[in-house]
Amino acid sequence: MPSKILIIGGSGFVSGTVAKIAIANGHSVWTMTRGQRPLPDGVISLIADRHDQKAFARVVEEAETEWDLVIDCIGYEEDDAKQDIDVFRNLAHHLAFVSTDFVFAPAHRQFPQGEETNHYLSDGYGGKKRLCELALINGDTGDMQWTVVRPCHIYGPGSQLGCLPLHGRDPQLIPKLRAGETLQLIGGGHFLQQPILASDLANLLLSVGGNEKAYGQIFCAAGPDIIESRDYYRIIADILNVELSVEEIPVSGHLTAHPETAPFLCHRIYDLNRLKTSGVKVPQTSIEQGLREHVESLLD
Repeated sequence: MPSKILIIGGSGFVSGTVAKIAIANGHSVWTMTRGQRPLPDGVISLIADRHDQKAFARVVEEAETEWDLVIDCIGYEEDDAKQDIDVFRNLAHHLAFVSTDFVFAPAHRQFPQGEETNHYLSDGYGGKKRLCELALINGDTGDMQWTVVRPCHIYGPGSQLGCLPLHGRDPQLIPKLRAGETLQLIGGGHFLQQPILASDLANLLLSVGGNEKAYGQIFCAAGPDIIESRDYYRIIADILNVELSVEEIPVSGHLTAHPETAPFLCHRIYDLNRLKTSGVKVPQTSIEQGLREHVESLLD
């Protein structure tokens, strides 16, 4: 059944993908952006900077709409989650908040990692996202239900390729591979990954709406394939029909110089049982198929 959906964001990589798929599925879609980038065709554009809280609230009020689902794709600060509660508590049936797998402390991960842990990060990107989660868990959301989704590495058309420091979101990755350049991969790229295609994540987010089994739940969100990071780059090289050459960069030395990269330099594999038993759309796109779509979009 078509729903009224508001996407906070709508012009970015993930949020734009969500908007396009929601429109294609027949939903009525609103987006909230700063109005600085093009939006997918068919959306109703609301314009405000969320950091101007009065303007944000005013624009939402002036829309004179109650939404079935609000998807916050760009919330980063604790105040963003609190803003979602304050503004949408009486205007939305359900809020889906996009968090991150970086909430988990790298040195204390389980294999596979489930949704619960005693070791969350308290600083950096992951620490801030965890504060957003706690704001929803502990906040007064009234009749508005909420769901948190924690994606791992997201890839697909609309983004650059690359999943490790030194070659993460690298706009020159394809030219480098075609030129036969050696890629410098931390730890030789032997960290396990479970990347999720952006369109699979979008379908997952849209499917939580109105799903009672998703209310008050946090879900790890990952793709169906577990691979070494170097295989991510090998698959890209195979698609380009070139050889992959890798130079191993020691982990310890890199972490000493760049401690902020620790969340990338660990095994990132997840227990998806909660996701699979909830009735939402579980990611199914193979890494080979998804990376082919991604590479071809960049070549086009």
